Amino acid sequence: MVVTQLNLEFRFQGKKLRGFSCELTRSPYGILPETAFTVTCQIMVPLLLSGLGMMTAGLVMDTIQHWPVFVEVKDLLTLVPPLVGLKGNLEMTLASRLSTAANTGQIDDPRDQHRVISSNLALIQVQATIMGLLAAMAALLLGAVSRGELDFAKMELLCASSVITAFLAAFALDTRYLTLLVCFGFMALTPVWVLIAKQNPPTMKILKSGWFPFILAMMISSFGGLILNKTISKEQYKGMAVFTPIICGVGGNLVAIQTSRISTYLHMWSTPGVLPLWMKKFWPNPCSTFCTSEINSMSARVLLFLVIPGHLIFFVIIYMVEGHSVPNSKTFVVFYLLAGLIQVTILLYLAEVMARLMWHQALDPDNHCIPYLTGLGDLLGTGLLALCFLISWLLRSKAELDGISEPVSGPF
Repeated sequence: MVVTQLNLEFRFQGKKLRGFSCELTRSPYGILPETAFTVTCQIMVPLLLSGLGMMTAGLVMDTIQHWPVFVEVKDLLTLVPPLVGLKGNLEMTLASRLSTAANTGQIDDPRDQHRVISSNLALIQVQATIMGLLAAMAALLLGAVSRGELDFAKMELLCASSVITAFLAAFALDTRYLTLLVCFGFMALTPVWVLIAKQNPPTMKILKSGWFPFILAMMISSFGGLILNKTISKEQYKGMAVFTPIICGVGGNLVAIQTSRISTYLHMWSTPGVLPLWMKKFWPNPCSTFCTSEINSMSARVLLFLVIPGHLIFFVIIYMVEGHSVPNSKTFVVFYLLAGLIQVTILLYLAEVMARLMWHQALDPDNHCIPYLTGLGDLLGTGLLALCFLISWLLRSKAELDGISEPVSGPF
């Protein structure tokens, strides 16, 4: 943020009538234009670190999918994408709100910093508790639809695992009253978080009316979880558990970065409900999203160019750690990278469209765009990944029937 001091005065026939000074908060885009190199440097390290975390989560999930609790309660696997997406949604919307607040000078005062940050942290505690329980109910309903029956015996376990962790829920699998106590314990803390969140009026507004994006995003992610549940145990999808958190997480992180940048840009240069003149079109030409000199177009190109190198780095590390449990043919690698590229391209374009639509409706893109986009990213990522495994398996089967074997010594 750059603050410019202006001294203005009005004169009539050479006589000074009135003078005053004011401060203008200018976007850094207007004073020190960002370059593709600076944006890449800012994004690269966080993206790699988050990717390592997602890669570790995938390796862990590949191991625990064979645990008795996950074999017995298949709906726990359905919970994975919506819970991972929920955690990402809450944290990324929080980071995006704080980023916008910092860039627009809302937390320059130390007293405002404490109030805004504490109320936002309390807000995500309330959202996490409520949405965790709703995610469990969604997993139960999707499981009931796919199986044709509703298993009430596993309801406490799913609720507990949504609020805490699958590990603790597995520990409490045979302790009926402990799972109920865990759920009620976390729910009992909700009024405390609400009282803290009330310190900041904008946060309270989100608490009252900002639930729909998270609920819809959770439902979208749950369909991705259903795909994972139906494919993870089949031989042709071996390795699906490892790559699911990575492809979903990378797409979600990149589109959240772009959405946050667009939102900050709109807060800087316009007012809610009024789009800047150069952003009047609700459905911009895809070329204008990726191929112009405009700052948001430049950042979209940078994010898109990071997809293939990032996925290649994660793939090589996974292959070195778990080579026996993941596909290592060149065909799969090509389709996997193509899937990641398609996913992020769609998400970045939709980020531009949704940010404009939400801003035109006087809604903050920080709160109303990121959940939808990350939920859609989970569904796209899981669906495209399953398609990669299926196509790779079909091509491999056809090659074996034709007596052709593809080299599998490594991914390159």
